[in-house]
Amino acid sequence: MATPTKTMVGKSEALAPRLPSNHPLAFPWRDPHSVPPHELAAFIASLTEACATDPRNANVRTCLGIAHAMNYDVYRCMDVLEEARRIDPRNFFAQFKYAELFFRLRVVDRAEQETLAALELASNNWELSVARRQLSEIRRLTRKGLTRPLWTKALKIPAISFLLFLIGAFSLYLVAK
Repeated sequence: MATPTKTMVGKSEALAPRLPSNHPLAFPWRDPHSVPPHELAAFIASLTEACATDPRNANVRTCLGIAHAMNYDVYRCMDVLEEARRIDPRNFFAQFKYAELFFRLRVVDRAEQETLAALELASNNWELSVARRQLSEIRRLTRKGLTRPLWTKALKIPAISFLLFLIGAFSLYLVAK
């Protein structure tokens, strides 16, 4: 029977000797609030070492990206997931977690594009259902308007109007005084 760490990193057994199956960090992303910061830092160091040992393993890099996301380190997470996608462009989980990162950041237009790419990479029914569920949630957010507004219009006219209003209000204040 495979240990949780072996299934976590795919075929790589780089982490199997370091983390026993009953270790609380075997599946740290199940409940991120229950993992103490020092243990998460040790887990990130372990995954970083595993990435240095096997630099062509996209699954280990995906796990490292997830760990950085748990640590609220968005830029490192994005860099690691982009690297995992570069190493193995056909890796569903690297693509899916990259899309999920954009979804959690509420950049829904980009999250939809990346989730559609992950949907194309899905190789079994479970992967299809997970990607479809995320895509339906993204589209629900888009319909409800819970997205970040796109700043496509210039703010020049509102800024000048506000400045003129302040000047007028200040002038009235000086005249009334």
